[in-house]
Amino acid sequence: MSESSRRICILGGGFGGLYTALRLSELPWEPSCKPEIILIDRRDRFLFSPLLYELISGELQTWEIAPPFVELLENTGVTFKQARAIDINFEERQIHLAEQSPLSYDQLVLGIGGKTPFKDIPGVADHALPFRTLEDAYSLNERLRALECSDRDKIRVAIVGGGYSGVELACKVADRLGERGRLRIIDRGTEILHDSPEFNRETAQKALEERGVWLDLETTVDSLEADSISLKYKEQVDEIPVDIVLWTVGTQAPDLIQSFPLKRDRAELLITTPTLQLIDRPEIFAVGDVASCQDATGQKVPATAQVAIQQADYCAWNLWASLTNRPLLPFRYQPLGEMMALGIENATVSGLGVKLEGRAAHLARRLAYLYRLPTLKHQLTVGLNWMAQPLRELLSP
Repeated sequence: MSESSRRICILGGGFGGLYTALRLSELPWEPSCKPEIILIDRRDRFLFSPLLYELISGELQTWEIAPPFVELLENTGVTFKQARAIDINFEERQIHLAEQSPLSYDQLVLGIGGKTPFKDIPGVADHALPFRTLEDAYSLNERLRALECSDRDKIRVAIVGGGYSGVELACKVADRLGERGRLRIIDRGTEILHDSPEFNRETAQKALEERGVWLDLETTVDSLEADSISLKYKEQVDEIPVDIVLWTVGTQAPDLIQSFPLKRDRAELLITTPTLQLIDRPEIFAVGDVASCQDATGQKVPATAQVAIQQADYCAWNLWASLTNRPLLPFRYQPLGEMMALGIENATVSGLGVKLEGRAAHLARRLAYLYRLPTLKHQLTVGLNWMAQPLRELLSP
């Protein structure tokens, strides 16, 4: 490619990928050096994943948390290409796409996102449901609707993993099922949310107790059948009937990333420099769940949406700096606190000197995520809908 036709390809439209594209479009490019920016994702919609739980409780609709990429990138100068990458030729700098022509790049951002790892436990891959994508939420909704329409007295749901996702799911599903729900969280640790601030952990434990969610701690899954789960606690295995098993444990780099001849850590994540570039491949940046990143202070950053959004700012700046002969900036992660949904219109917030729970925390969480939605247009559309919702409920017969 010529100097005047540089192309930046961003593979993956999650928080890291999409927000990098949007920030790139906002930087002060000189007309002579402005690159072509292409965002590639196999899906046609961005997913604001921290609000995915609200689809299960019916508090939000798909369009609010999963707007189409074409709408988000309108008038930004960024091109969206819906395609599935099947390989990358790093020497020729080409992305090979399924059933489409290869796409050349000068610089590349890898932000594909992780996947939920199903451990080599009998029955897990066949019967457990992950909860990471829109399709996962739709599948869970269908299973729940079928059970709700059945004549069974109790609906039994087991959630493997006592981290943020497991706790938020448990509270939302418990509120949805009400008295019919029989929920349990299974975790190998001695407590839930072991990395969470004490205030959030205690508030979450109270919310689970109020909803009758059983905690199986220091417990592992031995095997899984279509209608039962075998749990191992202190060398004793018990088989428990179950209708749905949700698997929320861990994150893993997708198969495509694992196939690349790139330096990775023990978890198969791509090792980056503090400037978010790959070792020995300065033309390639990695953000989000696929990146094994230590920031400028040496701290290992977690795989969260908050981190990916912050990485996007640095990644966009460093791409711009590398093309305009400016110094690159090492990533500095700024923890802004943690928020969790704990059922319908209930949450907990801890950070920056603020501790909230209940409806106040629910409102603060909604406002914080409204501010973090990717574009001003989408923020206004969603915000106006949220403000109008109480009026619609008041006027409805």
